[in-house]
Amino acid sequence: MGRYTPPTDQYPQSSKVTAIPVFMSRAFRHSGIYIHTNSGIKDASDLKGKRVGIPEYQLTACLWIRGILQHEYGVNTTDMLWFTGGEETSGRIEKVALKLPPEIKISPIGPKQTLNEMLESGELDALICPRAPSSFLKGSPNVRRLFPDYVSLEKEYYKKTGIFPIMHVVAIKDEILEKDPWVAMNLYQAFVQAKQRVYDGFNQTTALKVTLPWLLAEVENTKQLMGNDFWPYGVEKNRKTLESAAQYSYEQGMIAKVLPVEDLFAKTTLQEFVI
Repeated sequence: MGRYTPPTDQYPQSSKVTAIPVFMSRAFRHSGIYIHTNSGIKDASDLKGKRVGIPEYQLTACLWIRGILQHEYGVNTTDMLWFTGGEETSGRIEKVALKLPPEIKISPIGPKQTLNEMLESGELDALICPRAPSSFLKGSPNVRRLFPDYVSLEKEYYKKTGIFPIMHVVAIKDEILEKDPWVAMNLYQAFVQAKQRVYDGFNQTTALKVTLPWLLAEVENTKQLMGNDFWPYGVEKNRKTLESAAQYSYEQGMIAKVLPVEDLFAKTTLQEFVI
């Protein structure tokens, strides 16, 4: 999230971008931990010392899950042995070079191996990933979720922390903002208005706009837990989530220092305006 400069060997310097506080993808992540049924893992604390697969270390979903394991269950990133590679297709590598502290033990899997196959065979004890592995979806008796009742745990997690994990953020090329600084706030306002249209659609009781029969009941339950603006944009409404993401990134060796949240986004979007 925030300002990101891609490696110069992949992209030109003109590709520098600055974020605006619009979060198009969010997801609670207790559901994203899968274990081999004979690994001896019964609860989160049993992950210590285990072989854990991840598609890439810097994936945001993996960042959140590692942070949740550390801060909610006392399982630190350094407590596990990490293995990276393709979940379903072999040959996946880290897209950004890692410079991790030596106490974080991470190794790539073989060039013809996949994380899914290694989990199902028992070569890995657990897998942390954004999407369910095919072995789980096919009902393999060797694979199950660490937290089968993940929805209840995620709701309790939100009640306790106020954190709704953010996955993706909208960004604008710096060359555009240097020429027309107003673009950041105007684009932010456009996204806020678009989100409000979605909210308004949920308030209709005569017809559903998506094919989920109890969607309205789910929306009502979500509002009771998270409020009417349950998918908030803006810095202040997301401060706890943003600060936690920055803290987790530092603790897990992905950034050298924690920056203030205000430094992560276009300055013109830091204040809320009534639209």
